[in-house]
Amino acid sequence: METWVWILLLVVVLLAGLSVGWLLGSRGVADARVDVSAARADVARAHEETAVARRELAEAEARQAGFESRLATGQTQVARLEARLAEANAQAAAQRAETARAEAKRDAAVQRMDEVLSDRAELQERFAALAQQSLEKQGAQAREQLIVPMTEGLKQLREHIGAVEKERAQLAAELKEQISQVRSSGEQLRRETLSLSNALRTPQVRGSWGEQSLRRMVEVSGLTARVDFDEQVSATADDGSRQRPDMRIRLAGDKVIFVDSKVPLAAVLEAYNTDDEAEQARHLARFARHVRGHIDALASKNYWELDLKSPEFVVLFLGSDEFYRLAQEQLPDLHDYAARRGVMLACPGILIPMLHIVAHGWSQASLAEAAGQIVALGRELHKRLGTMGEHFAKLGRGLTQAVTDYNRAIGSLERRVLVTARKFADLDAATAQLPSPEPLDVLPAWPSAPELAQGDDPVAQGGVSETGSTGKPSSAAQPTSGTAHRRS
Repeated sequence: METWVWILLLVVVLLAGLSVGWLLGSRGVADARVDVSAARADVARAHEETAVARRELAEAEARQAGFESRLATGQTQVARLEARLAEANAQAAAQRAETARAEAKRDAAVQRMDEVLSDRAELQERFAALAQQSLEKQGAQAREQLIVPMTEGLKQLREHIGAVEKERAQLAAELKEQISQVRSSGEQLRRETLSLSNALRTPQVRGSWGEQSLRRMVEVSGLTARVDFDEQVSATADDGSRQRPDMRIRLAGDKVIFVDSKVPLAAVLEAYNTDDEAEQARHLARFARHVRGHIDALASKNYWELDLKSPEFVVLFLGSDEFYRLAQEQLPDLHDYAARRGVMLACPGILIPMLHIVAHGWSQASLAEAAGQIVALGRELHKRLGTMGEHFAKLGRGLTQAVTDYNRAIGSLERRVLVTARKFADLDAATAQLPSPEPLDVLPAWPSAPELAQGDDPVAQGGVSETGSTGKPSSAAQPTSGTAHRRS
């Protein structure tokens, strides 16, 4: 296509040149110049037309390339469609063959069905006769085996449903009564809460509540009234004024501490009854000022001067941990402020461990006292064991002396009396033989415990021999244990 364009362009240029030459030759110079200008314009137009032709040629080539690409795609799709068509034709052929086989089977099945239906009619007639007989026979059994148990089951079910319904009604009545009681209790609780809130605004009621709270804390800690602590103890101060702290707690070691209960509750209740944060902050700040005022008033009383056995501080008990927390939030240095004035702030969370320490101190003191009593009893028991050892030693010496005297008497009887008495038998003056008493070789056991061995061992001083003579006994006659030993 480009060669053809260039050929066309050369033809146009040659024609323009020939035109220019002819014009120059036939006309004058002026006309030739005009013709040259016209020719140049024609050449320019020819160039523009050539450029347009080139663009159109490029567009045509691009369209041709697109057509060729689409043609290739279409050919590919046609090949795919032809393959699918061939596959579909094969499937259709297979389906037709399968349909033919299914129709053959259907015809055979229809024929068989006709045969079965003919046989079925005959079987139905026979079965009807047999069924009539069987149903008549089993009817009575069915009524007995199925209907009667079902009737009894339905009866039991009705009774159970009746009992459940009765119980449900009873539970509903009880629930209604309980709801009524809860409502009544809630209303009563609201009235009592309101009454308590109003009552706690009175200083006397607040004081009584604080004292009761303090007493509960002390009793929970294991301390006993009038033994480990005293309430409302009245005493005279050095300036002659009468002081009465809420509680005096006795410590081990003959020491005491004083506790006073304060409940500045009015400001806290007013703070809880308002939703305005600024108003709450104002009431809580007033509450903190009241607590600090109680600290100053309690420090000025100098309760520790009422008893020289008390340390120089007094415990200020706030009836709730919440009061202590609110006071600390409003005045973070409140604890240091109280400590500098000889006052120790305490809430239930602080007082109970403190009182447990006091109770532990008392238990340790009791153990120490019991240990002293045990030592004294041990000494007394040791002394009495020694005295008992002396008595046993004295008794042993007496028994040893009795055995010794007995053996000596036996020896004297043998040597002096029985020898002469036996001569009567030789003279036929007596028919019976005189018995010969045996000497004793049993010695009393001597205690081996050093606490009992207070006296002298009589065996070591001289016991009884096997022959009845005095002197140190033989090894066979000595005891071998804490009990008496007899030679067999």
